[in-house]
Amino acid sequence: MPHKIDHHAILARFADARGGDGNIFKDIDPARLAHIVVDMQNGFMEPGAPVEVPMARSIVENINAISASVRASGGHNIFLRFTTPPEGGPSWSNFMVRMGREADGHREAFTPGAHLWQFWPTLDVRDGDSVIDKHRFSGFTPGTCRLHEELQARNIDTVLITGTLTNCCCESTARDAMQHNYRVLMVNDANAALSDEEHAATLHIMAMVFADLYSTDEVVKLLAPTS
Repeated sequence: MPHKIDHHAILARFADARGGDGNIFKDIDPARLAHIVVDMQNGFMEPGAPVEVPMARSIVENINAISASVRASGGHNIFLRFTTPPEGGPSWSNFMVRMGREADGHREAFTPGAHLWQFWPTLDVRDGDSVIDKHRFSGFTPGTCRLHEELQARNIDTVLITGTLTNCCCESTARDAMQHNYRVLMVNDANAALSDEEHAATLHIMAMVFADLYSTDEVVKLLAPTS
């Protein structure tokens, strides 16, 4: 089961000041929305993997449901894939220092073509979706991912974040998206962290400043045709 966090209770803290339910954006155009699926790869999901997030296995069905709704509504799915930075690219040496003894295994796991670098087998990635490699936690770090350029080319103004880890790559991407002036939606039961506490803390921060919060069912309803 996905994290058991009541995002409506989180939103209620901000509802009075915002004159509504705590969410801000009410006029979402599905054709200008991109669903950004973050790092749903074997290296984050397989039992015993270097960065295993067990909860991530429980959100695949929800992510697939959102992806289907996005396709049907005229939006676009973008699957981000964490990838070991190439030689000669911008240095990330301090991250490798922080990884310590795990650095070599992490680098090997997410090398292009490696089994752990591949998407989780039941993740529904289809022709017409985009797959974009990123070399940092955020998909918006300059010089390390072409996400922003892809969104701009498609005239996207709203991003919907799902994936793992809630409090690392998903949060980093959501924060930067807001600061690039995108509308940001984050899906409670389609993001995964290592604990409910970490997941909830990020949702609180997102609701306070960076993103509207939704459930999978609410997203499907939001994107459903009105006629």
